[in-house]
Amino acid sequence: MASNEQEHSSEDILNDALFFLGGKSVIEDEIISYGPVKLTVAPKEGKANTLLADHLFSPSLFLAEQLERGLIPLQGKTLIELGAGCSLPSLASCIISSPSNVPSLVVTSDYPDPIILGNLRSNVERNRALVSPMCKLHYRGYEWGQDIGELLTLLPVNHSTSAHVPGFDIVILSDLLHFNTSHDALVKSLSLLLAKTEDARVYVAAGRYTLPSVCSSFLQKATDEGLIFEEDTNHIVGANSAKWLGTLSVTGLDAKALSLRKNNCRYWVGRWMQPQVNFRRWKRD
Repeated sequence: MASNEQEHSSEDILNDALFFLGGKSVIEDEIISYGPVKLTVAPKEGKANTLLADHLFSPSLFLAEQLERGLIPLQGKTLIELGAGCSLPSLASCIISSPSNVPSLVVTSDYPDPIILGNLRSNVERNRALVSPMCKLHYRGYEWGQDIGELLTLLPVNHSTSAHVPGFDIVILSDLLHFNTSHDALVKSLSLLLAKTEDARVYVAAGRYTLPSVCSSFLQKATDEGLIFEEDTNHIVGANSAKWLGTLSVTGLDAKALSLRKNNCRYWVGRWMQPQVNFRRWKRD
């Protein structure tokens, strides 16, 4: 999650999320299960509450379903999730993906607050035995817009682009766009972390409670840095009629409730416009 204060308070965002779910609760059970993956959300204290790390929202469930169904190519790739919260997409990528679609490295990260990181660490360690032996899993504290040096040291030694600039093949952003005053910092980190290759991708999911103008602002800032995004609407069949197609059970939610949450999401896939030509490089602190 970002460190800056957003224009909308965490209470406003939570209320908006509940409105789009027809007043039904977002997930904050003591233990959340997505198939074999078992998670907790952070306690409702300090930054964890301010940055909404104490809930699991629809976009993380949606991305987990996409990963379960093999719709995000992962095989042998390196992946980092920013603002991971309870890390459902990160852990799903290396636990419930098929054996033929396993990343080689997953880094789950969130704001370096003791409560947030304590929960992040607990979720990683609770599920570590389930992680594919073909994948290395790490967790790190990271504040958007700050130096990425420590994150890059986790990459394989020879994992670099043709321009010899290291980066991750995949970056995941789940339900982060509503932190609108942090867009500059988030785009800065994305620009530095995403590998400068033709097949590098960023997967962005946002709740429909995030204003369209706020989503557009983030996309424009990222476009200014050389990225191009396409909105994927394949998960919606007609108006609000998408079906949940995952097969794994989810704590407290049946197929109807999961379909409601799936319809509550927007989804983009981003890539570099010209991955090998004249990349703008942010100055590292």
